[in-house]
Amino acid sequence: MLDKVLGKLARQHDANVLVGFDHADDAGVYQLTPDTALVQTVDFFTPIVDDPYIFGQIAATNSLSDVYAMGGKPLTALALVCFPDKADIEILEKILAGGLSKMIEANCTVVGGHSIRDEETKFGYSVTGVIHPKKVLANEGAKPGDRLLFTKSLGTGVISTAIKKGVAQQAWIDAAVKSMTTLNKSAAEGIVNSQADVHALTDVTGFGLIGHAREMALASNVGLILHSKSIPALDGALDCIRANYIPGGLKANRDFAECMVSYDPSVPEEIRTLLYDPQTAGGLLISVTAEAARALLQTLHAAQVPAAEIGEVISHTKPLICIR
Repeated sequence: MLDKVLGKLARQHDANVLVGFDHADDAGVYQLTPDTALVQTVDFFTPIVDDPYIFGQIAATNSLSDVYAMGGKPLTALALVCFPDKADIEILEKILAGGLSKMIEANCTVVGGHSIRDEETKFGYSVTGVIHPKKVLANEGAKPGDRLLFTKSLGTGVISTAIKKGVAQQAWIDAAVKSMTTLNKSAAEGIVNSQADVHALTDVTGFGLIGHAREMALASNVGLILHSKSIPALDGALDCIRANYIPGGLKANRDFAECMVSYDPSVPEEIRTLLYDPQTAGGLLISVTAEAARALLQTLHAAQVPAAEIGEVISHTKPLICIR
């Protein structure tokens, strides 16, 4: 919705904007000096788990992710709070405490925020980070021959739906919460410090793997092949899909992006569905040269990041993304 509205407005022309909203990238990047640029992002949403402390952790992890997805280092954050006037203030305190715990883990300082009264609780952060202007990793730049790596498993959307329906098994909840509260800090640091020849980077969040892969492909003018048997799924994710615990966001993602996707007949329906699952605090999708892919995987695994190779980049083709 925001993209449609912004696209109709007059564009501001500022040479210091290195990354704007032209290619639906993860964060904005604004150059300050020859050696320093700001990375700026904002994200907030309604609770997806019952525990307020864990909800705060998830919201913070999700907000920080876009800075990591650009290869940046988070510095400061502003809290965004919508909270019911008559609700227990201790709940808000737990939400903020959970968020702060993740900001401390990220070495990102919360410097303030803003709150309003709202019948429905919402929470998140505006995060500012820094990066060298010549080391920005955008979703543009993937090249034919690159390998696609992914650093988390899919399924937080369908499992969250099962949680809301009160039917999620504890093992499913534990797997989803662990994923949604794991910072992409180690993954981003592994990518940057390895000096691997990474051409493009994005995080997989609300648009699902296909939605964000689509953005990378369009921005880079390439096609993608994804290997269905290599796509990692959270414990319980496929069970949720088979039981039809499908969030509205998944359906919207599929309606929007499936026209650009082809499937090999062997790809199971539950895997096809999983590819559109909206993720919260999802993993990083990395386009890296074939020569550097193995070494980068080893670096990520050494940092306890469960990365997997899930596909490759090809020349631009129709349909844009092939699932095999």
